Amino acid sequence: MQTLMDGKVRPALSAREVEVLLAWIVRDSKDDVARSLYISPATVGTHIARVRDKYEAVGRSAKSKAALVARALQDGYITLDEL
Repeated sequence: MQTLMDGKVRPALSAREVEVLLAWIVRDSKDDVARSLYISPATVGTHIARVRDKYEAVGRSAKSKAALVARALQDGYITLDEL
C-alpha cells in the first residue's frame, strides 16, 4: 500500500493484476480478455475480484466497472491514453 498526496491509500496491485484490469476495461467481456491474454475467463474473474478486494481493504470500494476505472485512473495504474 502507498499513501497518495491526497491522503488516499493506493492498494498494491501486482503487474499482472494491472494488466488484466486494463485489458478488462478496454474490452467488452471477460471472454475477450481471456483470449487476448491466453488465460481462462475464470482467471480473469479471479484477478478482477482480487483487485476489488484490495480496494475494499483500503476503504475505497469499487463495485462497478466504472468505479474500477475511476480508482485505477486516480491511482495512476492506468492513463486516459490507454483507454
